[in-house]
Amino acid sequence: MRIIVLMGGTSSERDVSLASGLRIAGALRERGHDVRSMDTAKGPIDLAAEQQMLAGSVVGQAPPTPEELAQMNAESVADMAGRLPRRGECDVAFLALHGGRGEDGTIQALLDLAGVPYTGSGHLASALAMDKDLSKHLMRAHDVQTADWLMAREDAIPTTEAVGDVLGWPVVVKPSKQGSTVGLSVVKAASDLSFAIAEAFRHDDEVMIERFIPGRELTVTILGGDALPVGEIIAKKEIYDYECKYTPGMAEEIFPAALSMAESSHVQEQARRAFDALKLSGCARIDFRMKASTEFFCLEANTLPGMTGTSLVPQAAAAAGIGFPELCERIARLALDRASAPVG
Repeated sequence: MRIIVLMGGTSSERDVSLASGLRIAGALRERGHDVRSMDTAKGPIDLAAEQQMLAGSVVGQAPPTPEELAQMNAESVADMAGRLPRRGECDVAFLALHGGRGEDGTIQALLDLAGVPYTGSGHLASALAMDKDLSKHLMRAHDVQTADWLMAREDAIPTTEAVGDVLGWPVVVKPSKQGSTVGLSVVKAASDLSFAIAEAFRHDDEVMIERFIPGRELTVTILGGDALPVGEIIAKKEIYDYECKYTPGMAEEIFPAALSMAESSHVQEQARRAFDALKLSGCARIDFRMKASTEFFCLEANTLPGMTGTSLVPQAAAAAGIGFPELCERIARLALDRASAPVG
């Protein structure tokens, strides 16, 4: 296949995206495909630049700040669209983008208009999954359990009394449309709530305040509708945050998780329901918390999950006997299958 891997972009997950994209490009070349790399914010990445980036550490200890990203985000969608592949230029665009316009349906819609097949979910599903508030409503409508929550907007912020009465303490405060736990805080006391909300507002115009669910952190990858082995994440910190996700040694990931057959089957079924509720396709990762009572609470769905050397989806695939190059190729072929499916 002729494949263009789209990576980088202008979201707070830019560094992670570059790390994912470079690894994907190499894996697809290993399978014999004709691969080019494209940073949607800065333009083509040639092989020499790829090697230089791989030799260094692409992912930093912290994501870019909103101020650092502001300059890149100043460009128009038309400028970004000019860097996207056109019909006939490739067989498929492999989206290694995370967050922002790369994952919220914007680039997906532009590729739909250009008639270019791409990996992951369509523009509507991508937008729904990115919005944590809407996705939780849809998941509950499809019998997927998720923690209670309140929404804060700049003109309507719940009082600390309301948060305590409805959700109790602690709570998780996070931007409604971000990934990689950027801007996320665990608030254990009412006195810390306003600061956490202000920090989340630096990254989004809507903030979710969610009941904290204690327990085990689990993840399920859905690949083409099939659930891969369940994974468990044991982070060195209270929350599986940006540092734990992308710094080797900061988290222990166990595949398959030490669950009973019934528990594994149940959380995999919950993941498939969430996948269907949001109309996802291709490859997606669904994250959960498991309480001691064996209750499973869905945290969120990731339509373009990380594919770095420490990411969870490649580990789930390996547990199913699928090597990384084969995983990338299967994701690309799923995109071609979706593009050739009848509409309506």
